Amino acid sequence: MIRFVLRAGLTGLALWVVTKLVSGVEFVGGDSTVQRVGIIFVVAVIFGLVNAIVKPVVQLISLPLYVLTLGLFHIVVNAAMLMLTSRITESTTHWGLYIDHFWWTAIWASIVLSVVSWVLSLVIPD
Repeated sequence: MIRFVLRAGLTGLALWVVTKLVSGVEFVGGDSTVQRVGIIFVVAVIFGLVNAIVKPVVQLISLPLYVLTLGLFHIVVNAAMLMLTSRITESTTHWGLYIDHFWWTAIWASIVLSVVSWVLSLVIPD
């Protein structure tokens, strides 16, 4: 349980860094700092669920595109997972992650999220 909370917290921290570095990506909702942190944590959990459930199916279906682009299609799949998380949180609850465009906002957010998550995994070991 502690590992799950730590992983969700790190994902939330990475998503927060993305909102600070990429224009067009932001968290919507929450009046106070505590509410904002709660929203970031819930969005991180939803993003983790999307990555655990939907992403393997999408990767399997798009395997020829992975081979054709030598793995660069992974960026597009990650951006699609971010957009799906945005749509789930924003359309069902009116708070959560907001991304204004897929091209180029979600693509840049995907790249920054990958780099920040990698750096955080180096700083905080398993």
